[in-house]
Amino acid sequence: GRLYFIHKEFVPPGQTVNAVFYVEVLTRLRKRIARVRPAIVNNWRLHHDNAPSHTAFRVVEYLAQQKVATLPQPPYSPDLAPPDFFLFPRIKLMLKGKHHASVEVLQEAMTRELNSIPVQAFLEVYKNWKAHWQQCVDAEGCYFEKF
Repeated sequence: GRLYFIHKEFVPPGQTVNAVFYVEVLTRLRKRIARVRPAIVNNWRLHHDNAPSHTAFRVVEYLAQQKVATLPQPPYSPDLAPPDFFLFPRIKLMLKGKHHASVEVLQEAMTRELNSIPVQAFLEVYKNWKAHWQQCVDAEGCYFEKF
């Protein structure tokens, strides 16, 4: 089977990203993992930032009930999350200066761009992720300019 997969969802118009919605997303993610990567369904880790919808009791309780391990995220350190330092800037750059006639057309363009990123690029980012964490530890959580 594949060693990877990408799970993406767009927030429906008018939907607030709160704990209830996030648990629904996590439930769909777990079901997809069970379908696509059954060998790891009970042995994977979630990394998300400290947004209120991610740290709400309902979410923490759900993750504990489902035995989903989470990787800690230091406060005020969004640059430690691969989507923030790799994925979002890359997609933003790919879409910069382009006009999209509707939200649906924009979502299609984002999906195309996401799917066009080579697997090797993702593998490299996650390989280097450990080094990013180590730099944070070495700096004792203090600010530093570059990874």
